[in-house]
Formats: sequence, C-alpha cells, structure tokens
Amino acid sequence: MKSASELAIPQTLAEAVRPDTTALIVYDMQVGILRQLRHGNDVLARVLKLLDLARAAGVRVFFMRHMSLPKKLAGVFQLRQMMFWQGKTSPDEVHPWFLRDSEGFALAAELGVRDDEAILDKITMSAFEGTPLAIALRDCGVKSFVICGIATEIGIEPTVRHGADLGFIPVVVEDACGAGEAEAGERALAGMRFIGDAMICSVADLAAAWG
Repeated sequence: MKSASELAIPQTLAEAVRPDTTALIVYDMQVGILRQLRHGNDVLARVLKLLDLARAAGVRVFFMRHMSLPKKLAGVFQLRQMMFWQGKTSPDEVHPWFLRDSEGFALAAELGVRDDEAILDKITMSAFEGTPLAIALRDCGVKSFVICGIATEIGIEPTVRHGADLGFIPVVVEDACGAGEAEAGERALAGMRFIGDAMICSVADLAAAWG
C-alpha cells in the first residue's frame, strides 16, 4: 500500500478489495437478459461462485436491474434505443422488454437475494445514474466496488467509467462478466485496461484476495 498526503493508495488487488471498504455490484442478471445470451448459464455459474465468496467475506452486495418505462413515459432516447435493439423502423412497433413485474424483469432466482442485500432499479446503462448507489456506497465508507454480470460492453463499461469519475476504484471480474457480442466485449475490456482506472481480475483472484 502506497501513501500520499496521509492517503492510503491500494497497489494490489487484496488491498483494493478489503471486505470493509468494498462492495459487490451484480449487474443486470435478469431472466430476460440471461436468455438472450448463449453463454448465459456459464456467466450465471461464475457470478454465483463470486457471490458465495463475497458473502463469506462479509462484503456488501448490491443487485442492479434494468427497467423499461411504459411506452407513454418512454422519451426520445428510450424509444430510439428500443427501435435499434428490436430492429424496428417505427416506435409504434416496439415493446418494452423489461417492464416492472414482467417475467423478463426478474433477477435469476438462483441469486437468492438476501434480506441484507439491496436491489436497485435503473433505466440507464450506468448503475450510478439516477440510482442511490453512490450515496449508499459512500455512506458505508466504501472505496472500491467489484462488478460482475451482463453485459460488459453495454452496462459494465459505463458503470466502471462513471464509478471512477465518482472517485471509486472499479474492479472488473472479467470471467464473471458476459458480453452481448464477444468482440464488443473484448474491445470494452481492452479499453478499460488501456485507461487503467479499473483493476481487471478473475474469480480465482478474488478467492485468493478474500481467502
């Protein structure tokens, strides 16, 4: 651990993910998202292993869910995004995929969310935009966050960038993150490595750090 101006600056993964000053963010592990990925079950298995490690270490856990607004409340951006993702040329043809309480909106049951863990809903890609996540982390004295889930290029990367701008140290568990498109996911990871704001690790690395 390096120090400057009486501040401790983590240099290793173990220093960055101390259970008392880190949190695990499980990003959008929802039924309707997992079933879109051919490798969804593999990602879920690794997320479950990571979740077991975090719980055993006493790490705080936050689950994110992507939520669609009803079409009457969806604005220009959301309608345009739905048109692109659903391959439609008219807003009249799109249907919100993740309406609250719809089947696809639910988190995978295997996650077994506990009473001392939080579920936060969002309509954005960054987990920090429009949610109380940053407030909750700071109120708990959290200095870093470990992130896993789906999808690397769509939501993980924006959350990492946003979190770094807010002063947190992001830790990306690359083998517990799934990509909607493999090459796009690799580009996102390469970009995060190049910028250097985030630490990139594996489930096994965290098992050692928290062991």
